[in-house]
Amino acid sequence: MTTSSSQNRTASQERKTAETSISVAINLDGTGTTDISTGIPFFDHMLTLLGKHSLIDLTVKADGDIDVDAHHTVEDTGIVLGECIREALGDKKGIRRYGMAYLPMDETLSRCVIDLSNRPHLEFRAPVSTPDAPNLPFTLVEEFFRAVTNNLRANVHVELLYGRDGHHIAESMFKALARALRQAAEIDPRETGIPSTKEAL
Repeated sequence: MTTSSSQNRTASQERKTAETSISVAINLDGTGTTDISTGIPFFDHMLTLLGKHSLIDLTVKADGDIDVDAHHTVEDTGIVLGECIREALGDKKGIRRYGMAYLPMDETLSRCVIDLSNRPHLEFRAPVSTPDAPNLPFTLVEEFFRAVTNNLRANVHVELLYGRDGHHIAESMFKALARALRQAAEIDPRETGIPSTKEAL
């Protein structure tokens, strides 16, 4: 089920499979208010940070097969979130389109660059040896980014420039995504149409 309003830049979606039941609601022009419950405490923390630093009001309710592992819940949440953001953006008239953020956290520095291009591509760069965060394998950070990217239909480049602590690394990447997304999705008061020479995104 999908509901959206291009004027209010809000959207909500639900996804039910044999493995997960996910519902997401967003307001792109919010204040960063969040209500998150996925059954995975560290993932809840990351989604709370994503809402806070993007200034997107974000409600996420997920019931997944976390007795197996966190993979399906994390990936499916990313799918629904990406679809929601794309719906809320509407025709993308007046947006900045591009966003970039460097995000430091103690010894860690990450970079995220976004183009809301309608052409999905994720470039995710981090060493294979990157440590896990508490209760969340680092590989699932990449899975989340990929799910959001493909369903938002954006070009997203995220890179761990350096870092040692798994918690700091994941948090730095999620916050960098949030700040870049905030910038890219913002309305530019000087932009009167679609920010593309194609006149469509």
